[in-house]
Amino acid sequence: MKRPTIADVARRAGVSKGAVSYALNGQPGVSEATRQRILAIAAEIGFNPSRAARSLSGATADAVGLTLCRPARTLGIEPFFMELISGVEAELSARSYALTLQVVADQEAEVAVYRRWWGERRVDGVLVCDLRADDRRVPVLEELGLPAVVIGGPGGTGGLASVWSDDAAALVETVEYLVALGHRRIARVGGLPALLHTEIRTEAFTQVCRRLGLADAVTVPSDYTGEEGARATRRLLSSAGRPTAVIYDNDVMAIAGLSVAQEMGLAVPGEVSIVAWDDSPLCQLVHPPLTALGRDIPAYGAHAARELLAVIGGAPARQVQDGTAHLTPRGSTAPPRAS
Repeated sequence: MKRPTIADVARRAGVSKGAVSYALNGQPGVSEATRQRILAIAAEIGFNPSRAARSLSGATADAVGLTLCRPARTLGIEPFFMELISGVEAELSARSYALTLQVVADQEAEVAVYRRWWGERRVDGVLVCDLRADDRRVPVLEELGLPAVVIGGPGGTGGLASVWSDDAAALVETVEYLVALGHRRIARVGGLPALLHTEIRTEAFTQVCRRLGLADAVTVPSDYTGEEGARATRRLLSSAGRPTAVIYDNDVMAIAGLSVAQEMGLAVPGEVSIVAWDDSPLCQLVHPPLTALGRDIPAYGAHAARELLAVIGGAPARQVQDGTAHLTPRGSTAPPRAS
């Protein structure tokens, strides 16, 4: 898709490029009615006057964009994204690239950001997080021709490049570990249900529990916050068939779950074992320290940034598998007490 130029604005408005320049820069030489018509046409086709010179020159932005469709309060307390961004930034800064970060309310706002960045040449490419099934961002980025790397998968990325980790294998390893300890009633507090990696984890959890004959296995959806993680834990631990082990889709919910179990007078790990996804320093600061699935998240971010810079440089889009998260047993898991 061709970026709009000052010539496009002039042609649509039926005026010269000089008249467009006068109007966009607030200079005399055109009537107020003509100025307003030119500004309206520029906005309609996505030509931003503040970036006109860059668009005409064809200069690169030397910047990469990242939009995050998460509540700001969640981003402030979740170590995963801070570690991911640190890895991205380390790789970009070494190549004299800047990172442009924007938090948005929903996918519609995110798509609008991509269109604006593309029209203004504000970034040379983007990193895409929180992939969804039939994600509408993918065809938009393909249409624009804006270089992009999806952090997630496998699948669902169309013709875009991606860097992904095998969440299904990590989930299977965790369930098999808990079963080997003797657990038969295992629950999971999942992340946002609309996310593709949540679907992958849920399907893997369901299949491995079915294969191992765990009839009481259940997944409770949540939103990664401590508040929702605590609510889900209370429901699970108050149920008649109380699980003896709970797997959480992030560290924040796992720590909240540990607190709830202790408030309810349940011994961890004697009466309930707890496993966190995405190991972080927080997992080792609580008592007992949490068994967790861990990987090098800054390296994951750096890998995605390298792939994006390669695509910006003209390399073909690739789907690349990063390292799988592996389990680190700590004090929050043990064989269940005999009933």
